[in-house]
Amino acid sequence: MTESWVNHAERIGSDLHLELSGPGGRRAALIAALRDAVRSGRLAPGTRLPPYRSLAADLGVARNTVADAYAELVAEGWLTARQGSGTRVAERTLPLRPAAGETPALPAAVAPQAPGACPRARGPREAGLRPTRHDLRQGTPDVSAFPRSAWLASYRRALHQAPNDVFGPGDPAGRPELRAALAAYLARVRGVRTEPNRIVVCSGFAHALRLLFRGGGVLRGPLAVEAYGLPFHRELLAAEGVRTVPLALDEHGAHVERLARERAVLLTPAHQFPTGGPLHAERRAAVVDWARARGTVVLEDDYDGEFRYDRKPVGALQSLDPERVILIGSVSKSLSPAVRLGWMVLPERYVGDVLAAKGEREAWASVLDQLALADLISSGAYDRHVRRMRQRYRGRRDRLVAALAERAPHIEVSGIAAGLHAVLRLPPGTEGSAVEAALGRGVALDGLAEYRHPDTDMPAHDGLVVGYATPSEYAYGAALEALCGALPSGGTRVS
Repeated sequence: MTESWVNHAERIGSDLHLELSGPGGRRAALIAALRDAVRSGRLAPGTRLPPYRSLAADLGVARNTVADAYAELVAEGWLTARQGSGTRVAERTLPLRPAAGETPALPAAVAPQAPGACPRARGPREAGLRPTRHDLRQGTPDVSAFPRSAWLASYRRALHQAPNDVFGPGDPAGRPELRAALAAYLARVRGVRTEPNRIVVCSGFAHALRLLFRGGGVLRGPLAVEAYGLPFHRELLAAEGVRTVPLALDEHGAHVERLARERAVLLTPAHQFPTGGPLHAERRAAVVDWARARGTVVLEDDYDGEFRYDRKPVGALQSLDPERVILIGSVSKSLSPAVRLGWMVLPERYVGDVLAAKGEREAWASVLDQLALADLISSGAYDRHVRRMRQRYRGRRDRLVAALAERAPHIEVSGIAAGLHAVLRLPPGTEGSAVEAALGRGVALDGLAEYRHPDTDMPAHDGLVVGYATPSEYAYGAALEALCGALPSGGTRVS
């Protein structure tokens, strides 16, 4: 048995006594010791733990050992981790010692399931139905990395400098400060050709779709879409009475040569969602030619164009013909989905109809948030944040690829040159069992089949869509370990 006293009075207010003993190695011993310290009350709720580097040095163990132990206990609910606040003992309302005859209660994340309970595969629309320790679903950035200080500084400057009319009814087009900042930023970063008066601010991509298709006021179906995409978007369009026609995909993107009498097409040309890869240059030109010849329009979902790692930036499709392409973007990946701000870069002929659909007053996007985002962009803080997150996500991507190469070399990984997720190609017939196995290990992720258009005739492929942006730095190593343990072995087939 090894006893270690860790003196961090300046951080946690008292010495921390840990006994590292028992089978399973130092990581398991540290987890058990910290659990015991919390259960016994020696570590009270709200107590701040030492930084993992310091604790590792004091205990004489590897940094990763402490980081993984913290991550496991955060995932189980014993600890909490928050940027700027460190790792603390979770606040608990349960008594430390149960009354006589009662069974000690565990944190919800590790509460035992009913006998005989069988885990059920969960799709992206069922998020939160079942406790999980590791969230590897796509679609959410690392929310702990939100640039709080920069956002607060921009908000204060914007509020201080705001003219009085800011506090009246909002312009449905959006604040001119934000539209001007977006026009300059998108031209510089994405090659977009536009002017501020062609940009309409919205609350995100879904809001943009509703504005464009609601009641057939601006656009009408049928709408061609990629054979794999977000089911939420298809459901939203169906609710507006829009029929979607799937376009088959290959390694060069959507087969746009199959476009026929559709009135519009929705594409993710910078990084096909979710399979990955940009739309080939010849197909980019072909879809614009189709729109010109038939008097139709291309909707460009520019959902993660800023996050590229191993290839040159792919400019926006909109730059080929600003009068035939509507570019739609938001800050849900670059900043946070909690900042409900997006934009449409419109051909001139659609601006009036979109504003009419939106109404006389801004009812969706906070005017003050618009001013803060405009300042964040104009000050350069937004660029700095994106560059910083690009490096972080690239590191996450590299760790995922390295873990798979070591633990599951038979699994092909695609879509990793850009974005915040990867697709793991699985042996035929193993997708369902892999999702079940992942859930059994506390990993929330999506099967590729969840994104497949129900009417497509292209061959189905088994796979997992793995988001690597959401977990905290503490939890990511444990999440990869659990993921690799859930993957099927080479050559396995489930009938």
